[in-house]
Amino acid sequence: MHIEDIKILISDDSVLARKQLKDIIMTIGNPTFIEAVDGQDAIDKYKETAPDLVFLDIVMPRKDGTIAIKEIKEYDPHATIVIASSVGTQAQLKVAIEAGAKDFIQKPIDRNQVIEIVEKFLEGR
Repeated sequence: MHIEDIKILISDDSVLARKQLKDIIMTIGNPTFIEAVDGQDAIDKYKETAPDLVFLDIVMPRKDGTIAIKEIKEYDPHATIVIASSVGTQAQLKVAIEAGAKDFIQKPIDRNQVIEIVEKFLEGR
């Protein structure tokens, strides 16, 4: 599968964080991007658009990333979700992974790590 064939949902309450992730991913191709501003928005947009890959922040208004993971996974057990957060305690990471996140990226975002995750996803399709 080619990156141009996929949809990526990026959910973060920071406009800059969303832009940074999009800019990094666009260095390897141009997928369809869907943006969400909080956990509830991510859940709603996931259900509306059925993205192939999701990047979620943990600390967001309305619903945080761990709640969003649980609700998205209840809706679609096969959802591929990656946490991208500056809040990187072991406890929160464990909760996110147990809820169904496939991977975790620590902010500030490492360009190579994002590209590696997207490329692994594309190879696994």
